[in-house]
Amino acid sequence: MNKAFVLGAGLGTRLRPLTDQLPKPLIPVFHRPLITYAFDHLLSAGLSEFIVNTHHLPECYDLAFPDKTYRRAPITFRHEPLLLETAGGIANIADLITDQSFIVYNGDILTDLPLQSLIHEHERGENIITLVLRSIGPAPHIAFDAESGRVTDIRNKLGTGNAGTHQFTGIYAIRPDFLKHLEPGKKESVIPIFLKLIQSGARMGAVVIDQGVWWDLGDRESYLEAHQTMHQMGHRFPAYGGVIAEPVQAGAVTDRKAELHGLNILSAGAEVSEGAVLEDCILWPKAVVAANASLTRCIVRSGISASGTATDQAF
Repeated sequence: MNKAFVLGAGLGTRLRPLTDQLPKPLIPVFHRPLITYAFDHLLSAGLSEFIVNTHHLPECYDLAFPDKTYRRAPITFRHEPLLLETAGGIANIADLITDQSFIVYNGDILTDLPLQSLIHEHERGENIITLVLRSIGPAPHIAFDAESGRVTDIRNKLGTGNAGTHQFTGIYAIRPDFLKHLEPGKKESVIPIFLKLIQSGARMGAVVIDQGVWWDLGDRESYLEAHQTMHQMGHRFPAYGGVIAEPVQAGAVTDRKAELHGLNILSAGAEVSEGAVLEDCILWPKAVVAANASLTRCIVRSGISASGTATDQAF
């Protein structure tokens, strides 16, 4: 297993206006694109080739990865003029999959859970799909039978009476024969396909991995909180290696009469003007905070100037 399909085509509507400027997997997390954490995670598990689907603002991926590689690993970008959702996206890359299983990885998650147990469980040869689950989480929608190692229902859609026991992490391994269950060009979620497989008796398995940390950065609140927790964890995250960058990047400029309280993430080219007061804010590259502004838990995008008084707002 050496390929991973990282989902990069979503619209990121809950993160607007941040995703008006960048696709969700490219929003900066401690000064670098979120998707690069997924790439590092997968590389650490022994994978060596990436496929990324695009739809919203595809040109941003070209700017972020101009040579279509990351740490020498090739990236194949597959554009979807019409958004195909997850199953449709997988069907759209069928020609890039040969006879090996591959990993699907949601592009809006940030995690360092150990992936080797997923690879080991899937390569035992019994599952057509192997999901990574956690026993705790905000949305325990997957019904998992630990004794058999099988997924038995999702949100009680099959009428088993089990609305779910585990959180789905957005990471799973797939065998190539799964592709025959998909219809090329069809806009479709994987959930109905998963349910049909369970009904047919196909072995849909899972592995529970509670080690490490896991965040879904689908909204502004989780985006801010992840930065806070990552900073508190220091060198303990990510467990697969690497060091989280300093909160204030070289090239960020703060006027000596400005005040910074709490944890503020200032990327290169960001500017905090005279008399401004910041608390627990994130400034993207070339973001500007105007003179005498007062911002608390705010996010300022690249090229945007934020002024006045604001709390829990994205500019």
